[in-house]
Amino acid sequence: MRSIALVIAFVFGLIASASAKAEIEAVNAKWTEFFNKGDFTGVASLYTTDATAFPPGSAMVKGGAAIGAMWKGMAEQVSDPKLTTVDVKPLGPSAAREIGTFSLKTKAPTPQEVTGKYLVVWEKVGNDWKLAADIWNDGK
Repeated sequence: MRSIALVIAFVFGLIASASAKAEIEAVNAKWTEFFNKGDFTGVASLYTTDATAFPPGSAMVKGGAAIGAMWKGMAEQVSDPKLTTVDVKPLGPSAAREIGTFSLKTKAPTPQEVTGKYLVVWEKVGNDWKLAADIWNDGK
């Protein structure tokens, strides 16, 4: 009986993980859409109100509105972001950790592609997954 309970728990864990990954990938697609349209209020809406971003080489940025403003400033320097989710690990019913990779293009006179990796802690707010902590840097 105990082994059946363990199998059921394992299966539910796999289903929850797959569901969280699909939902998080959908939010990432929305983030990219908002960024490409220049809708940084939309980008900010995808973060929790007390979210923290950790941009490389800069101070932490706290709060959804400030994070939206940060991305607006970054959009003056980069374009065409692409996000690829590598792994999502549920951290209970209302939190998850995502690891992924990104690419984007600089807006320099000679544009270059920049690639890197990121880690996001997600929180479920109501029925929506929102970014609570967002850190990234270049390289593999």
